[in-house]
Amino acid sequence: MVKINVLAREVSVRTVNQEDYICITDIARFKDPERTDYIIQNWLRNRNTIEFLGIWEILNNPDFKPIEFDGFRKQAGLNSFTLTAKQWIEKTHAIGLLSKRGRQGGGTYAHKDIAFEFASWVSVEFKLYLIKEFQRLKEQERAQLGWDIRRNLAKINYRIHTDAIQANLIPPELTARQTKLIYASEADVLNMALFGMTAGQWREKNPDLKGNIRDYADVSQLVCLSNLENLNAHFIQEGIPQGERLHKLNRTAIQQMRLLTDDPRIKMIEARES
Repeated sequence: MVKINVLAREVSVRTVNQEDYICITDIARFKDPERTDYIIQNWLRNRNTIEFLGIWEILNNPDFKPIEFDGFRKQAGLNSFTLTAKQWIEKTHAIGLLSKRGRQGGGTYAHKDIAFEFASWVSVEFKLYLIKEFQRLKEQERAQLGWDIRRNLAKINYRIHTDAIQANLIPPELTARQTKLIYASEADVLNMALFGMTAGQWREKNPDLKGNIRDYADVSQLVCLSNLENLNAHFIQEGIPQGERLHKLNRTAIQQMRLLTDDPRIKMIEARES
């Protein structure tokens, strides 16, 4: 569950079965902070609301009970008609509304399609700001997903690289310290090819920064680094000496960086993360 800020009010958003649900109890507080249940019940009494909820369920829920829906639709609008979210869910097996208990994150949630409809009934202004903040949330999630994919891809390629080093450059008689030095040396081959300096040189140049040289790489550099790891693994398996590999990798890095820095898709990702 996450929260977005809409007109200085927090609105909870949670994901259920890969679908986004927005807390309409939080939306109702914009109209009356003390009587949110009453606001939602008034909305549910409306015939247009019942029609909308029923059609949404028919389109999205194969287990929806249309007979019970017809019963509610016939009564909707009458002075004697009352309906709670819990009654609607239990009687019709609806999935568009959810009732959650608890002090943290409790309340009535609605699928985003339904939540936007409810927000329109509460306040057109609130709905527009809600949509804007919800879209901002989705953009942040997409950017984070893109970062996670690249980070996991880098981990996979790192494994390919280290396995090639272990299989071809590390004799079994070496000590742990000697083995570590070989791994560090090969990591610096990539650093030199791409960044023009070793990890140690970067730390000397940036004593106040935490992490390492790769933590401060931009998107283009991360993509290029992933490619260089694969390429260096191949060169190692081919038995090419380290000096020659560095020369080849540097030429490749220069060529790829020229292409990547001008790629509009890379620029789009960087804009989202800035």
